Amino acid sequence: MERPAGLCGLWALLLCAGGGAAPNEILPPVTNLSVSVENLCTIIWTWNSPEGVRPNCSLWYYSYFGNHQDKKITLDSRRLEEVPLNEDICLHVISQCGTNESEKTLKGEKKCISPPEGDPRSAVTDLRCIWFNLTTMKCSWLPGNTTRANTTYLLYYWHKYLTTPLQCENSYREGHRLGCSFNLTDSRLRHSSIQVMVKDNGGKIRPSFSVVALSSHVVPAHPDIIHLSFKNSNLLVEWKKPGDFLCECLSSQLEVNNSHLSSTLYTTEETKCQNPERSQFKITTDLDTSTTVRIRVRTNKYCYEDSNLWSEWSEKGSLGQKTNSTFYITILLIIPVLVAFAIIVLLFYLKRLKIIIFPPIPDPGKIFKEMFGDQNDDTLHWRKYDIYDKQTKEETDSVVLIENLKRGSQ
Repeated sequence: MERPAGLCGLWALLLCAGGGAAPNEILPPVTNLSVSVENLCTIIWTWNSPEGVRPNCSLWYYSYFGNHQDKKITLDSRRLEEVPLNEDICLHVISQCGTNESEKTLKGEKKCISPPEGDPRSAVTDLRCIWFNLTTMKCSWLPGNTTRANTTYLLYYWHKYLTTPLQCENSYREGHRLGCSFNLTDSRLRHSSIQVMVKDNGGKIRPSFSVVALSSHVVPAHPDIIHLSFKNSNLLVEWKKPGDFLCECLSSQLEVNNSHLSSTLYTTEETKCQNPERSQFKITTDLDTSTTVRIRVRTNKYCYEDSNLWSEWSEKGSLGQKTNSTFYITILLIIPVLVAFAIIVLLFYLKRLKIIIFPPIPDPGKIFKEMFGDQNDDTLHWRKYDIYDKQTKEETDSVVLIENLKRGSQ
């Protein structure tokens, strides 16, 4: 039976489009498949082309992990992945002619890599990393099940703008969780990833790895409310955005509290702002004399992955006729200080105040003594000298009289 000429031409065209080979043609496996690790979690598989491939075969490589996960079809005889090495990782590589996806039945080569040696129960658990306000990376974890309480942990990190991994120096503890933080301010990393490894200083526990996608692990600092106003049933909240975030990259949530209603939350996905440093939130609500508001923010899907990681709440702002509770707190703190200061002053000047309030009663005997006792002494003193002068004068007069009598007789 002869085939139509048109059908033969179509078959030939399909062969040419497939690289000169029939669809799903089974090729020999790749050769020299190997795996290596760079940095902390950069795993590289390399291989050579299979032997005995026909010259008219357009050689492509189909690779995948596990049950055909993360499939790739490339011309490169190399695959690089950032994968946390906490368990066995196996890559399957199949060579084929053309770009058609290979079937599961096709033969291929597999190469696995195992995590570092050590008891898996000794590795740290629940390793989390948060990029706080685009300035600081904070990583925390729980100790392993078989780890001693006095174990000293070390954290190393690497990203593509570092030549070698660096060690984190700023360790801390928060309850049962241990952690370490380091500065991370490079704006080029906002849509990149960072590799983290935690181990001990004695090599007794198994290292634990993590690959952190920075775009989904960002937490802004809390915003600051700078202005509140209420007009025509519209509440306008103006707040200063944290860090270097763009206005359109933040979603905000406002909590309104008053004496008649429970807390009410208002959320907006996209904030419009004319000032790059300030944002506004305008809502329609009832206002009484005891309304307070606070606000928090998070990154949104317009600039980052929607991770739902909210910042801390801002300080409360008050609006209405009710006096701010801060005023009462300040008064209550100032009054004891003033009382204590007054007591100290009174104790310091107590003796002087006692003299002023209760002056001493004079002693009459002392007064008379001062008035007459000293005068009598002075009188006796002068009398003593008067008697002496009188006696001296009488003796002198006697001598003069005798002398005169002698001269008269002569």
